[in-house]
Amino acid sequence: MPLTTPFHPRVEAENQAGLWKHWAGYLVPPQYQYSLTAEYYAIRNSVSLLDTTPLFKYKVTGSDAERFLSRVLARDIAGCPPGRAQYTCWCDERGFVLQDGVIMQVAEGEYWLTAAEPTLRYFRVVARDMSADVEIEDVSRAFGILALQGPHAHGVIRQLTDDATPLRYFSVVRTEIEGCPVVVSRTGYTGDLGYELWIPAQDACTVWDAVMDAGRGHNITPIGTTALKMARIEAGLLLMGADFHSSRFAWVDEQRETPVELGWSWMFRTLADDDRDFVGRTAIESELQERTSRWTTVGLAVDWHDYERVYTDAGVVPPRHEVYSESTMSIYRRGTTEWDYAGYASSFTTSSLLRIPLAIAKLPLDLAEPGTEVDLEVTVIRRPQNVLARVGRMPFFNPALKTAPMAEEGRS
Repeated sequence: MPLTTPFHPRVEAENQAGLWKHWAGYLVPPQYQYSLTAEYYAIRNSVSLLDTTPLFKYKVTGSDAERFLSRVLARDIAGCPPGRAQYTCWCDERGFVLQDGVIMQVAEGEYWLTAAEPTLRYFRVVARDMSADVEIEDVSRAFGILALQGPHAHGVIRQLTDDATPLRYFSVVRTEIEGCPVVVSRTGYTGDLGYELWIPAQDACTVWDAVMDAGRGHNITPIGTTALKMARIEAGLLLMGADFHSSRFAWVDEQRETPVELGWSWMFRTLADDDRDFVGRTAIESELQERTSRWTTVGLAVDWHDYERVYTDAGVVPPRHEVYSESTMSIYRRGTTEWDYAGYASSFTTSSLLRIPLAIAKLPLDLAEPGTEVDLEVTVIRRPQNVLARVGRMPFFNPALKTAPMAEEGRS
């Protein structure tokens, strides 16, 4: 039987569509309403609430906690002091990505980390090999997590606690909501203003009710995983299992990717001044110095007129709304007489807000410059058709409110 999250009594009551799927062994709704568009616009126009409890959660403590994290994580944990969070990844010895996640130092020497797949055994093996004085605890079932996302997210959370207002982007605070201990981080997976709340499992429904009550005047809307995924493409955020896969489960290197190939070279901007011996460093350093990346991850903006043309020529209406795909779509070099395969798109959506189809894609380095034109293969009545697409910088959608200070808004 699948597990249910601590919020399940509330989630089940709100699930109007009656649809369910499995996420890491848990039962979750891909959507609550019959309209995905309504859930999507809750993220972009008002405020949405998402249960992200199925993420694996780990607590890292001990006198060698920082030393251990400096070894196992690719990004320098020294840049994550108490009260801060950090998006990061961890790699194997050959520099291929095992997973990504968000780590928070919620108190001095106390780190909390999320991951999409189980990673406890791997972490403990690394700690053992280092002879590190560190305790790594799986707290996945001890907490529920709620993601409060959208331009009115602060308007909701400030009714529940004053401690969230001073938070900067990727900052963390311990506080209380309705007398329940909660950790609040200014983070999210939508590319919009947002907060994530770690709540002890026994208090989950109490905090859910408080958040929903505070959000009534802001049209708060529970959303499922599909609307979230549509928003994350606009935000240029990668999804493990779609845009990349863990090196641990790959058969061949074509299925593996490095952080640089995933567009995360920004994680290593200070590598020259960083003497950490993190797992995979030698391989990543060599890739950066010798420019040996096989491809890179880019955004694609599809030409709407060309997209519309291939459908209308076939006598059908081009799909504009509620389109989301994680299937492979081939990309070809443009202007050649024959289809010259260049790469592929791993995620695709039609952005209702930006009025354009968007994709996250893998391309060779010579095609990765913004503005470069390629052909993206779409299927129209079961036949492949090429449409014009242009390489663009991600994120496609990046509102100033996402990182803006909230203190002034809170006073007003």
